[in-house]
Amino acid sequence: MIRINPHYKKLQASYLFSDIAARISDFSQKNPDTEIIRLGIGDATRALPAACIAAMHEAVDEMGQDASFRGYGPEQGYAFLREKIAEHDFAARGAQIAADEIFVSDGAKCDTGNFQEILATETRVAVPDPVYPVYVDTNVMAGRTGAFQDGRFENIVYMPCTRENDYLPDLPDTDVDLIYLCFPNNPTGTATTKQTLSKWVDFARQNKALILYDAAYEAFIRDETLPRSIYEIPGAREVAVEFRSFSKTAGFTGTRCAYTVVPKECRAFDKNGSPEMLHPLWNRRHSTKFNGVAYPVQRAAEAVYSEQGQKQVKAIIDDYMKNADRICREMDALGYSYAGGKHSPYIWVDARTDSWNFFNALLEKTGVVCTPGAGFGPCGSRYIRLSAFNSYDNVDRAMQRIRKALG
Repeated sequence: MIRINPHYKKLQASYLFSDIAARISDFSQKNPDTEIIRLGIGDATRALPAACIAAMHEAVDEMGQDASFRGYGPEQGYAFLREKIAEHDFAARGAQIAADEIFVSDGAKCDTGNFQEILATETRVAVPDPVYPVYVDTNVMAGRTGAFQDGRFENIVYMPCTRENDYLPDLPDTDVDLIYLCFPNNPTGTATTKQTLSKWVDFARQNKALILYDAAYEAFIRDETLPRSIYEIPGAREVAVEFRSFSKTAGFTGTRCAYTVVPKECRAFDKNGSPEMLHPLWNRRHSTKFNGVAYPVQRAAEAVYSEQGQKQVKAIIDDYMKNADRICREMDALGYSYAGGKHSPYIWVDARTDSWNFFNALLEKTGVVCTPGAGFGPCGSRYIRLSAFNSYDNVDRAMQRIRKALG
């Protein structure tokens, strides 16, 4: 008889953002005249850059002519995009990444979840707490965890991120094989320094571990001394896979384009302790299970790196960070402690009470939606995440409502 994967039954009944959507829907039905301002889910709200739209239109026109029509493209991505990525995102910052080490995909979320497929089931996983739920849930699905107890899964090493350690995870004090890091972090908004990141690279090299490094929010870093890529750190090519996205950088959340970097020196080990290169393994997985990002979308992504595209993307990021500044000023005025907002579109606010209770109270009193930190792990139980993805007018009105309700 056909059977289900039993590990799926370990997952919690509701995904965080689905739960939030259900509560908003219930509130809207009961309060149809209340305008809701969403500062919860991190979905881009600004239109695609004009340079990307022009490139996409041109590519669509190409698809309408037999002479320029394109069918199946390379699963790894077209060379024109991979070469631009290597030049602008890495070589420009002194990180040597070749175009054929870049795999274009439809989302960093997908790739961070999918990459663990090529690793052994008994892999010991370490994640920050709070943590982006996808890192944990995909490993639960793969059978790497025990039961869910007291807000955490057995057999996963959780690295607390609290005010006491500046919301930055400490090196594990136990053996781990796979480490998830995200900087600037989702949900806390914290960025890290080259010195701190070097400690992680050294740890991974000494312990034969692998780092899965999520850099989806690197475009929001405003201090040029901070690393945007883990490959700015010597030795990282051997122990790190990096994930990037055009979703928040250029508003591709509905267009879908991202990429994963797997250096040719990056390794794991077989059961005898002999090194195995991950690049060909990921290439095999990627080519087998993924059919490539659409040609017009990749042309649009390429336009991000044009002179006009760079200016337009910077203007969009600046607008979001203006929103973040507005939120930070209000939190300061109200006396709330927080992290993030300087190099990230997220502000991680100490609500000083249960995060779901604060979520409900904020929604009922102000019509403003936040994200309850409990959905990211036990260390987030008294925090909320506010997002800068909205218009400045909406953010300003939301802050005024919060001031009136909480001040």
